[in-house]
Amino acid sequence: MFKTSLQHLMKAAALLAFLATTAVQAHTDEYLDTVVGPNGGQLRMAGAYHFELLVVKNSKDTKNNAIKVFVMDHANTPVATAGATATLVLVAGKQKAKVTLKPEGNNALVGEAMYASVPEMKVVANITMPGQSAQTAKFEPLKPTAAAAKEHDHNEQHDHGEEHKHDGEKTEDHSHHH
Repeated sequence: MFKTSLQHLMKAAALLAFLATTAVQAHTDEYLDTVVGPNGGQLRMAGAYHFELLVVKNSKDTKNNAIKVFVMDHANTPVATAGATATLVLVAGKQKAKVTLKPEGNNALVGEAMYASVPEMKVVANITMPGQSAQTAKFEPLKPTAAAAKEHDHNEQHDHGEEHKHDGEKTEDHSHHH
């Protein structure tokens, strides 16, 4: 009898440890930066939601560009945005813009803002789902991330005058799935 209860405890402990690690992972910006959102954007978690920000990635000049936020639950299942409101503040270089997004389609909030696609762009989103309190999410949608590095091509010009020394060395394995 003692043996079986010990086995049950071990199984319960293993399950708890697994749940604890997956819960923690799913909730950090660092973890979310290793995942490309279902629509190709940067994911952030706020409250019961995942917010995925899509910005124009190749606008060299500051102009009116589309900006979109998709709303999902923690399993990245779309959550309807009808009745939701969102205000975004974008800071890109010297440019600062404030934009209000409107619901569109099933789970998107869309609008336009004046911005150029600069890597240091920061976006703070205040999103209010119907009947909920506002959730705030901070994005750096064009910051190079581990997820973006997977799409990295090695045909880029490097200015350090050395051919990829690290190519032959042991590199981190980014192929594991969660």
